[in-house]
Amino acid sequence: MTVQTLPAFGALLRGWRERRRLSQFELSVRTGVSARHLSRIETGRAEPSRRMVLRLAEALDVPLRERNALLVAAGFAPAWTETDYWDERLAVAREAIGWILEHHDPLPAVVVDRFGNLLDFNGGAGVLMEDVDPELLSGRVNLARVALHPRGLAPRLRNFGEVRQYFLDRLRAQLAVDDHPAAAELIEEVEGYEPVARDDGGWDGAPSNPIALPLRVRGRRGDLSMFTTIATFGAPRDITVSELAVELFFPLDAATAAVFAEAAAGAETDPIRPSEAARRSREGG
Repeated sequence: MTVQTLPAFGALLRGWRERRRLSQFELSVRTGVSARHLSRIETGRAEPSRRMVLRLAEALDVPLRERNALLVAAGFAPAWTETDYWDERLAVAREAIGWILEHHDPLPAVVVDRFGNLLDFNGGAGVLMEDVDPELLSGRVNLARVALHPRGLAPRLRNFGEVRQYFLDRLRAQLAVDDHPAAAELIEEVEGYEPVARDDGGWDGAPSNPIALPLRVRGRRGDLSMFTTIATFGAPRDITVSELAVELFFPLDAATAAVFAEAAAGAETDPIRPSEAARRSREGG
């Protein structure tokens, strides 16, 4: 432990405490550490033990990637590994995800990393993306790009303004947690897309569904109206696993459900098969 690392750790700790909108007293109550000692840690006048760092990170619900950063800032070795999604050690996780994708078909389902990069999807998602420019579905495929690019879903989104704001909010939230250049670059890219209509593709005035923000898409098979839920792993011990999200699409009306059921029954070719999407994403780095 060196004196130089302590202020860095203290600043990180204070940042997470403020992000969670907790006073030193409130964090003290959560952790059993005195507010006076927390103040000394934040100002670098006290040395946190490894156990103390982990206790504070747990109380603040800090993501695993950032818990490693806290440990390193305090002079300790990282505690969590980051395994490549395609590594054999994550085979059980991929098998579980594959089961979800398969059983959610014919409705769309996608698997993404922390930046929304596509790792895999099922046939229903292929139907949803069938009119997207193939160039956007090659290499590293990103959901925000697919949804908001002028050659993606954007021209067909009936509530483009709402969907655009939703994706930007997600990306900014990720940037606030993980100050990674990729997130900042993607935000800049999305904000720079040309408007898809004179009103920037704003919401068309249809009543919002009270369940969740709807995704309303004009498609060659008919209009689609959906909402999504996100599934994550419980109590993950690997950084990659902790950042995986399986987004499941559900119909808001019978007509939407029928579109996906009929597409599956017709066994029509999707722009990219799920396995092909996974391979391309892997090759995209």
